[in-house]
Amino acid sequence: MTGHNPGMNVTGHTRRSVSIRDVATAAGVSYQTVSRVINDHPSVKPSTRDRVLAAIDELGFRRNSTALALASGRTRAVTVLTSNTTHYGYASILQGIEEAARAASYAVGVGVLESADTADEAAVAAQVQRAADAGGGLIVIAYDPAGVRALGAVPADLPVVGVVETPASPPGGDRPWVWADDREAAYEATRHLLSLGHETVHYVAIPSSTRRTSARTTGWQQALREAGAPQPRPLQGTWGPAGGHAAGLKLAQDTAVTAILCGNDDLALGVIRALHETGRAVPGEVSVAGFDDAPHSAYLTPSLTTVRLDFTGLGRSAFALLHGVLEESAQIAPHPVSVPELVVRESSGPPPERT
Repeated sequence: MTGHNPGMNVTGHTRRSVSIRDVATAAGVSYQTVSRVINDHPSVKPSTRDRVLAAIDELGFRRNSTALALASGRTRAVTVLTSNTTHYGYASILQGIEEAARAASYAVGVGVLESADTADEAAVAAQVQRAADAGGGLIVIAYDPAGVRALGAVPADLPVVGVVETPASPPGGDRPWVWADDREAAYEATRHLLSLGHETVHYVAIPSSTRRTSARTTGWQQALREAGAPQPRPLQGTWGPAGGHAAGLKLAQDTAVTAILCGNDDLALGVIRALHETGRAVPGEVSVAGFDDAPHSAYLTPSLTTVRLDFTGLGRSAFALLHGVLEESAQIAPHPVSVPELVVRESSGPPPERT
């Protein structure tokens, strides 16, 4: 973890917008006094009011409900920005946030982001500002380009926690991020398939939040590299079964394919269907493993070998980190949450015997 940089703030931005505390420092008063001036409270002396208003004008402070709520301590709310509320991981994170927020007597609002493919920077910034104006802090689920762009557009003085893909390198201590260790999970799932005797493992990937190689892809590659196994080109899937079905139809044509790791359980569902349609038995001819351990995974035919990630716990941890920032009772500490657990079921087995 890197040392604290006084030029950085809770969001990890280096360019810092003016906060209510900056106004207080410039005017030589407490931030509570600034709040009273903004609220036009009658208890403030005229000379003090003039000094605060002059500092506001000089610094270009933007008066909004978030800054006011943070100064007064009256708003107990959090807004979650996400591009999706139905996919298993996203929905489970939302569940965890809501559970933890309810226990702390915080209200939760949800803002659904437009696709980054259709929304320009101004549109993303407007969405973020609407969430900011609701008061309280933000949690951004940054599992896709829309979420990443939204996280980067959060005003520098607004408390925010990012739920992110496993970072390529440890982030600085000033970045309040939480993540599940996708890299380790993919590594363990690939090692399991290799341990059954498969020469290599093919991979159907979910979309990444950035243009870099995703942590799940990196974990898969690492396991193959350490085993000295061939590294086939990953197939790009979508988030749902249709993407897995399309990829599965391609892989089914190659009789050398005996093991497939999928970036989530919905992709695995589509892959298994494609293999069934092309007459390739699972796991007799091809082993399939998924990712996430979604509720339906145990009830497929065959039941799905997968990696369990605690998304609900991830959501609870995200709120706990934000709550600590809002209450000024906890230091910023980016960290992975929970250890992935390999769940071995019926869909994985040894490769067919060579004839």
